[in-house]
Amino acid sequence: MLKILIPTMMLIPTTWLTPHKWLWPTTLLHSLLIALTSLLWLKTSSETGWTFLTPYLATDSLSTPFLILSCWLLPLMILASQNHMTHEPNNRQRMYISLLTSLQFFLILAFAATEMLMFYVMFEATLIPTLVLITRWGNQTERLNAGTYFLFYTLAGSLPLLIALLSLQNFNGSLSLLTLPYLPPNLLSSYTHKFWWMGCMAAFLIKMPLYGVHLWLPKAHVEAPIAGSMILAAVLLKLGGYGMMRIMVVLEPLTKELSYPFIILALWGIVMTGLICLRQTDLKSLIAYSSVSHMGLVVGGILIQTPWGFTGALILMIAHGLTSSALFCLANTNYERTHSRTMLLARGLQMALPLMTTWWFIASLANLALPPLPNLMGELMIITSLFNWSAWTIVLTGLGTLITASYSLHMFLTTQRGFLPNHITAIPPSHTREHLLITLHLLPLTLLILKPELIWGWTT
Repeated sequence: MLKILIPTMMLIPTTWLTPHKWLWPTTLLHSLLIALTSLLWLKTSSETGWTFLTPYLATDSLSTPFLILSCWLLPLMILASQNHMTHEPNNRQRMYISLLTSLQFFLILAFAATEMLMFYVMFEATLIPTLVLITRWGNQTERLNAGTYFLFYTLAGSLPLLIALLSLQNFNGSLSLLTLPYLPPNLLSSYTHKFWWMGCMAAFLIKMPLYGVHLWLPKAHVEAPIAGSMILAAVLLKLGGYGMMRIMVVLEPLTKELSYPFIILALWGIVMTGLICLRQTDLKSLIAYSSVSHMGLVVGGILIQTPWGFTGALILMIAHGLTSSALFCLANTNYERTHSRTMLLARGLQMALPLMTTWWFIASLANLALPPLPNLMGELMIITSLFNWSAWTIVLTGLGTLITASYSLHMFLTTQRGFLPNHITAIPPSHTREHLLITLHLLPLTLLILKPELIWGWTT
């Protein structure tokens, strides 16, 4: 664990001491080496499921995919940010990279924590760098509003979680994830238990986000700089799903009674946010709302608590992390050339940037869950387990899948096909850096087809 954590910490002094000319190549190479080293976590030899066990940190088959995804994303964020940060003063560039590094550090500690309270502290600590990224480097003046939404939604949800965890600590004497599964089940005796269940779940449902408490997400995504959008879509939303999977074990047998409204809300959210996507004019907003739709499926998969539902949720979270991050990068390449996120102003780009169209095509197909990709594995497993739980869910999940296909194709056709408008006939060509960036998103996604058990979680 330390061979990842110490290099990540040392990336901050490296950022501040490197000569300006070598700042971006050095930090990129350093973070890429950390990302490659993190692949060693995939090798698990333990029978208990926990490996690299220390008193505070450990990995198991549930946290490993998230840890590797967090490490993999830092070099990609540095690659994506390089172009729009070149005009900034030197110190601001260094500060930006330091914030991204600190975010990775907190995420590793959050996903690897063996103590629920440490997970909570790190869950909250990720707020600070993300908030600074949104409010300082966002594009429009609306970014302050977006930062406020982001902060207060998350804080309002997390404070009941803190009280719930402290009461659990008081009751059981331990919050260690190693011992939590073996505690006696909670009684359904009083309303207090039901409030306690709600306190445990609210923070994670808001972070996911569940439809109804999702308003912070499109604002934060649209106003954040490219690295902010990438880390939000790929990893920060997954903190909610990971936390739910961890705390579910303790909430038995309350979930069986109390999860109905949330499952219904999540499934209804799939259809509603899909319909919202169909009428979006803003490209980043469309991708942000599609995240809410996919996370609705994940919430449903986790809340019905079957092995298939859990596995499907985990696979879909990892696949969605890579796919939506790639889509945000593609939207950013368009934005850097046309300086507009409005889909009607930047269309027909296949004529100008043919290779970019290939990337758009693959990423859009991944978003609508094309057969061999992990996105489909995850969605199918969740839809089957939901159907097994109640046959009526097929109406909402089926409709959701249809709408997802519609808006993904709509996004692709609007931005890429048709005539090239006169005002963008002289846009700069695409760079090798951008092609490398998208390749590093889509390559792991396609390689996971060959060995999906890496992201199956506990069922392996």
